[in-house]
Amino acid sequence: MNIILLEPEIPENTGNIGRTCVAAGASLHLIRPLGFHIDEKAVRRAGLDYWHQLDLHVYDDYNDFLQKNPGAKIYMATTKARNIYTEVSYEPDSFIMFGRESAGIPEEILLQNERNCVRIPMIGDIRSLNLANSVAIVLYEALRQNGFASMKLEGKLHRHQWGESYE
Repeated sequence: MNIILLEPEIPENTGNIGRTCVAAGASLHLIRPLGFHIDEKAVRRAGLDYWHQLDLHVYDDYNDFLQKNPGAKIYMATTKARNIYTEVSYEPDSFIMFGRESAGIPEEILLQNERNCVRIPMIGDIRSLNLANSVAIVLYEALRQNGFASMKLEGKLHRHQWGESYE
């Protein structure tokens, strides 16, 4: 799986998304301009000690991304979509794009890709969810649809300090 952040603005969100990508075995694609420096302390702090394990790709702009990833199947997350994120079928090599925190994906890009736009349902007049939360929601649905390929599926609770066992 591949996560694309188009012109992300908040380093903490990008750091958290990077950590999620590492945990999920997904690649992270950042499309400039970025609202921060990639080596900024806040990005590393949010990604904790996982940032060096991240499969990270950085592009000059959206056209640079398209040129370097010809034929990429891109799903675009937007509050304006008709399809709910669970109503599409994600392929193992899918790209899921998220836009700027303040503005989302530009309308002209969305209009060119309307069939591949997805949204997360929300109640009320909430403008949108936090970017890092949105990425996690959609990414893990895509992973679920693909059987969580290459992921650890079994967990084991260990004995707590007071002697209780949860095995």
